[in-house]
Amino acid sequence: MAAELHPCSGKLIGLSNSNRTAQRNQPVQEFNHGLVLSREPLKDRDVFTVRIDKKVNSWSGSIEIGVTSLDPAGLDFPSSATGLKGGSWIVSGCSVLRDGRSVLEEYGRDLDQLSEGDRVGIQRSTHGELHLWVNGQDCGAAASGLPTGLWAVVDLYGKCTQVTVVSCEPPSLAERDTERETVEEREQEDEEEEVVVCGVREGEFGGLTSAVNLAAATNGTLEEVPELPPTHNRPDKFPNNLEPETVLTEHQLFDVLNNAIVSLYRSEDNGGGDLGGGGIGRDSGTGSRGDRGSSSGGGSVNGNSSDSGGGTGNTGSVNSPAGGGGARLGAVTGGMLTNDALLFHEKCGTLIKLSNNNKTAERRRPLDEFNNGVVMTNRPLRHNEMFEIRIDKLVDKWSGSIEIGVTTHNPNNLDYPATMTNLRSGTIMMSGCGILTNGKGTRREYCEFSLDELQEGDHIGLMHKASGALHFYINGIDQGVAAAQTPAVVYAVVDLYGMAVKVTIVHNHNHSDRLRRNNAIMRALSPDVGRPRPAHSLTPDPDTPDRLLFHSNCGQKAAIISEGRTALRPHATDDFNHGVVLSGRPLHSNEVFQVRIDKMVDKWAGSIEIGVTTHNPAYLQLPSTMTNLRSGNTNQSGTWMMTGNGVMHNGTTILDEYGHNLDRLKAGDTVGVVRKEDGSLHFFVNGVAQGPAAWNVPPSVYAVVDLYGQAAQATIMDDVADLPPLPEDSSEGPTVMSPGSPCSVAGGNSANDLRFHQLHGTNAVITNGGRTALRQNCRSEFNDAIVISNRCLRDGELFEIVIQKMVDRWSGSIEAGKIMAGVTAIRPEELEFPNTMTDIDYDTWMLSGTAIMQDGNTMRNNYGCDLDTLTTGSRIGMMRSATGDLHYYINGVDQGVACTGLPPGKEVYAVIDLYGQCVQVSITSSSGPQDNSLCTSNITEKSFPIHSPVAGVAHRLHSKHGKNVVLLGDGCQAVRVGGYAHGIVFSAKELKTDELFEVKIDEVDDQWSGSLHMGLTTLAPPELPSCPMSGLSPSLTQLRSKVTWLVAGSEVRRNGLLQRQNYGASLDRLTVGNRVGVKRCSDDTMHVLIDGEDMGPAATAVAKNVYAVLDLYGRVTAVSIVSSSVLEDAGSVKAPSLSSDSCSEGEEDRTPVEGGEPALVPNTVMAFLENHGKNIQLSHENLTAARVSSYNQGLLVTAQPLPRQQLFQVLCFQIDRLNASWTSSLSLGVIGHSPDRLNFPSTACCLKRSVWLLQRDSVFHNSLKICENYGPNLDTCPEGTVLGLLVDGNSCLHLYVNGMDQGVAAQDIPTPCYPLIDLYGQCEQVTIVTNNLATVGGESVKARCQGDMEKADMVDGIKESVCWMPHAEVNPNKTCEYQALCSRFKDLLTLPDGYFNEDAKYNLCYCESCHKLRGDESYYKRGEPPRDYALPFGWCRFALRIKPHCDVSNSFKQWHIAYHGTSVGALRRTLDHAQLLSGTSSIFSVSPVKTEGPNGYSEPEENSSNSLPDRDRETDREVPRVQLSPTMRYSGLEMFAPKVQFRDPRSHCCHQAQVGFQVCVRPGSYKVGPQTLGAIEPLDPRFSNTEIEWITKDQGGTLLYGLLIRVE
Repeated sequence: MAAELHPCSGKLIGLSNSNRTAQRNQPVQEFNHGLVLSREPLKDRDVFTVRIDKKVNSWSGSIEIGVTSLDPAGLDFPSSATGLKGGSWIVSGCSVLRDGRSVLEEYGRDLDQLSEGDRVGIQRSTHGELHLWVNGQDCGAAASGLPTGLWAVVDLYGKCTQVTVVSCEPPSLAERDTERETVEEREQEDEEEEVVVCGVREGEFGGLTSAVNLAAATNGTLEEVPELPPTHNRPDKFPNNLEPETVLTEHQLFDVLNNAIVSLYRSEDNGGGDLGGGGIGRDSGTGSRGDRGSSSGGGSVNGNSSDSGGGTGNTGSVNSPAGGGGARLGAVTGGMLTNDALLFHEKCGTLIKLSNNNKTAERRRPLDEFNNGVVMTNRPLRHNEMFEIRIDKLVDKWSGSIEIGVTTHNPNNLDYPATMTNLRSGTIMMSGCGILTNGKGTRREYCEFSLDELQEGDHIGLMHKASGALHFYINGIDQGVAAAQTPAVVYAVVDLYGMAVKVTIVHNHNHSDRLRRNNAIMRALSPDVGRPRPAHSLTPDPDTPDRLLFHSNCGQKAAIISEGRTALRPHATDDFNHGVVLSGRPLHSNEVFQVRIDKMVDKWAGSIEIGVTTHNPAYLQLPSTMTNLRSGNTNQSGTWMMTGNGVMHNGTTILDEYGHNLDRLKAGDTVGVVRKEDGSLHFFVNGVAQGPAAWNVPPSVYAVVDLYGQAAQATIMDDVADLPPLPEDSSEGPTVMSPGSPCSVAGGNSANDLRFHQLHGTNAVITNGGRTALRQNCRSEFNDAIVISNRCLRDGELFEIVIQKMVDRWSGSIEAGKIMAGVTAIRPEELEFPNTMTDIDYDTWMLSGTAIMQDGNTMRNNYGCDLDTLTTGSRIGMMRSATGDLHYYINGVDQGVACTGLPPGKEVYAVIDLYGQCVQVSITSSSGPQDNSLCTSNITEKSFPIHSPVAGVAHRLHSKHGKNVVLLGDGCQAVRVGGYAHGIVFSAKELKTDELFEVKIDEVDDQWSGSLHMGLTTLAPPELPSCPMSGLSPSLTQLRSKVTWLVAGSEVRRNGLLQRQNYGASLDRLTVGNRVGVKRCSDDTMHVLIDGEDMGPAATAVAKNVYAVLDLYGRVTAVSIVSSSVLEDAGSVKAPSLSSDSCSEGEEDRTPVEGGEPALVPNTVMAFLENHGKNIQLSHENLTAARVSSYNQGLLVTAQPLPRQQLFQVLCFQIDRLNASWTSSLSLGVIGHSPDRLNFPSTACCLKRSVWLLQRDSVFHNSLKICENYGPNLDTCPEGTVLGLLVDGNSCLHLYVNGMDQGVAAQDIPTPCYPLIDLYGQCEQVTIVTNNLATVGGESVKARCQGDMEKADMVDGIKESVCWMPHAEVNPNKTCEYQALCSRFKDLLTLPDGYFNEDAKYNLCYCESCHKLRGDESYYKRGEPPRDYALPFGWCRFALRIKPHCDVSNSFKQWHIAYHGTSVGALRRTLDHAQLLSGTSSIFSVSPVKTEGPNGYSEPEENSSNSLPDRDRETDREVPRVQLSPTMRYSGLEMFAPKVQFRDPRSHCCHQAQVGFQVCVRPGSYKVGPQTLGAIEPLDPRFSNTEIEWITKDQGGTLLYGLLIRVE
């Protein structure tokens, strides 16, 4: 066969080189339509091989290869190979697809990872198997049963743009022999590596001195620690060669240290005291190496000699002295890898893949499957033998994690369950922090560690003691006795469940607990492990005798590193609180304590908090957040914290609007605090003093930093510019600065004065004091964002920036570049900034992608780096040498000379073009390698002038605004940065009556016509989408989603419609310096003021709840606020009174708990607080709350906190009244601070501090969604629904719906917390239910509490329940629209009412909302003996009348439940006979069969006491078979229940409907069999396809119970 390609190919393919080379045209713009096929069909054993010639990095995916039976001559080529049908097999990535459907998910090598020059081949073997060949190696059979006459298929997809056919012939014999030899050599090397695992060879370890050196390495002297050679890639083996000037990774260092010390301990146990002379040796056997894993000449477990490959080893026991002058490794029970070493058994869970000689287990498809990951040891555990594993890989998708334990079941005979906790015999498992025996919880809190919280690298072990006790170990620490008596023969078992994906057995155990405890310390040091750093002594430096550091006592989720200078939350993506750290000593007067935010995470809301406290950290029990610390009973003691933009004292807010909002800070920003000599407290943000925050703060206070929410790491500052002096500092003498405070500007390094110039491209914005540049409108504009350095570069000076933000908007288009960097000799004042820097044709040198360009022309291609491949966090530097050479640096690495000939005596400026995908960059602090996490992006200094507002509490603009607007000055200034529209901005809060909102025009652009629009709107900005581009109109005149009154020019409009003309002076004539304001007066009129002059009423009948709104339209491009809020707001910022008591309400009333049991308060009655939303009216002693107007402003909080650890006191709310005129409904949750001074917003979602909210079917924390699909949709709760809240003893929040626990909604709820309700939309009234406390919190609730639920009751995520009676509860959702629609369809069937039960309570809707409100389980058991059946979710049941002669009670108790799908035409006859009879059932579910003898029809089930009727055998009559199923997922298929179309008489919409029956079936009257539809996939997770169909011929064996209807 010729090694050529067929001339017919994909539409973007170009062929050359005699049809041997194919390339995809337009590879950067198009990623598909690159199909090519072989010229002729493949011959058996021929390998059609191509070489990858070119790849691009613009796309994901790469080459795909396979075979097809389709003739290319007549083929309509699809866009990709996976679109080929009609007998096509394609290998894509590491998957194999047949006709576009995956048949094998993990096969061979990943084709996406191949590089240019790699070869890929495809082959059909003589046996009809498909083989993939990669670089001459056969990857094995990918598919079988292939026909003959197949063409090879190659798809130049994604990154792959060119291939060349290199051969089409059978593989040579030499290749196969070479490959076989290579595999055998590799296996032999693996076996040799197994020989020594716990032992140490001679010369590998030089005695105790080396151990001391290794131990010293952990204390910072990493330069003495050698690196593992490349040949040793396994951490459980000590290296042969130790090379200096290298460092170890964290895991390597840890394992090397432990191996060394363990070897010393073992040698001491074996009597090898002389470590210096002979070292640690081993006996040399005379024969060859024995079985894999055996120790040559080593002592056996029992002290008997072992024959290793024919050689005789010395006999030794644990206590025998070592011979030969060296310390021989004696046998330690369970400690050595012998020929029966502990490995994983070959038989394991269905998704488990074993590797590393069965020492490593990994769960396949970890993002798709969470169970079926059980593995067991290959042999039983010995007494006192440690079984230990290391967690290698976790995923974040699932809840729950690894489980470990022991079982008496032999793995050879065990039918592996989905999870080990499903086994009901002989199994003890540790799950979470509890112990489960035979699937049932025996100890809920076995230890303080939870397996669900362990991280990658953590170790878990267990030991079966000789006494029969079972112990678990976490990172080497014994957790105590888990079970006192266990059987003598047990196997270790590991369940890779949920998050746990991969583990490895660790054989080098530490037999001293103190050795493994270093693990946690070394992990805390992980940011510094792997790079040398100077060894700082913890002894104070004489030059800095009083250095300010963090105290070692810190929050339980925090860690202190870098000799006390840095604090971090190591698992910041898993926990958002418990990150409190304090200074190690009190602050001196006037001493500034300042920290830099090093790292941030985006998962949480809220951020860093800072302040001072009088509490000594050595004796303080640290709370979860510092604002929860409320101790201190006067204004002169306790804790002062700045949180958000407010200040709190002992947990109570004393300033609402203070300074810059800390929640908006980014990595690299700084915050500080100082207590001055006069007792006043001041805060700093990025070096800017925020003013006095508190007075009369006592001396001797400690600095406090709370790493909360997004803040993950902070460092005490040492080397940044000095803070500006505090106001009035000149009269107080010099300020004392600690070593952690900023240094002087004058003394700073002159290299740090590099900034971006104030002149820049039109779409660029300079922030952060000139250190940060960003491109506005990054998704609509891709250029015009050139920035330049503020001064020329010196020779040899590096200008380096870090990429902070990128967007994927421009990938795959002509603007798909990312960034351009270079230098120019043009001064910024003389530069007319073009669209892109490559448009300049003189004195400019730029790097674009891999091309070096001078004056817009390409000088050279394929430079050493490609800027288009850089990502967020990458650093780019440029430097001109003294000889005129231009160098580029990527992440600190010199890429070589880019070009020469730059004029050495001429000034050059660094220039950056934020082009395409690159949006934001910042200048790094030095020319060396930088920490990418220290990036700054917060706007603290602006490129626009900011006019300070008048004194008082200034108005602010809301953060939701038009897409062309940028807010500056903490929301006091708005600038339109592009276009002439999309400039709508709102006031931050609703305007009060007669409150004036006024702005001053700062900038105008005369190239546009039109001007500012201003008015009032009922549109609440918090309700707008987060993305500003999607929720607002281009101009204010088009804003019509809510009622809006505005003035445009001299016209007054309402929702865009003209109301009046010639109103006052025209706004079109305003210019820079003019002021314009708007207010709503007490007579419900809108007034506009121009330069303080009232233009009179512009509109009447203006609603009460309105926001000021203005549109930066046309000429007006920038405005600043010049007004302040009314006096009552200003009053909230005055200094606290010295005589006021700041202790929160209820502190003094707290009753101590005696005996450690929670105090019961039976007489406590919950009531609503008088402070509430303005549309709320309370009644019935504050037990009932009603919203009296509008749809919002309905927030409620209870006066009393929600009791904790009182499971039976559940606060319940009953929905009294709904208004269908609105959409959405109530929300409820808890708030973690006192509501006495809470300023209630319009809706609960606007609360963003310490709030947990349940809304619809989601859970929100501080307005950030943390959970979806939780419980029923609260918007569907009808009147009469009882909702409850409970905080359990583990600080977990639960929701109860009609007494049903919906499980844990949120964790770490603070104490105290107050229930919160938002009467929003349809929900207009609720009442606190006081007489149902016992009912809701009684035993039924306790039994359903998720904390008490045993894991054994969960089977594959579906809770099992034993329920013997049919459901007869009332459907709580009386207004269910789906049930009403099904009822209307039933009426169209004109069935007599006599067939149906008169009691409507038996009619149940099983739509999603209804069954969740009832708390229905998915599966129940029924009958004698019990058998599972599924509830018909998605259907609606109408109960049928039962014939009086039927023994109803007996049928219900002893008969099974099943379902029968039928057609609409068969309904009436079936109901007439009240059972499924011949000729009455659907033609789809009844098939006549020949009645055979007893051997022809199988006997009934073994649980049956009656045999099937065998009548009509003599006449050989046909008897109909009726098909049933325990699930409607089978009986409801269209094959059994055909769909009919009908028109809803109410909505006149067309729908499709199906019908079926719920029936009771007599046990023993049916036969269980497989499905008959030929389905491959499981139809129901609970029922196997082989047991999902029930067949009955007994006419009296069924009893109709309900008519089922489903409508689509």
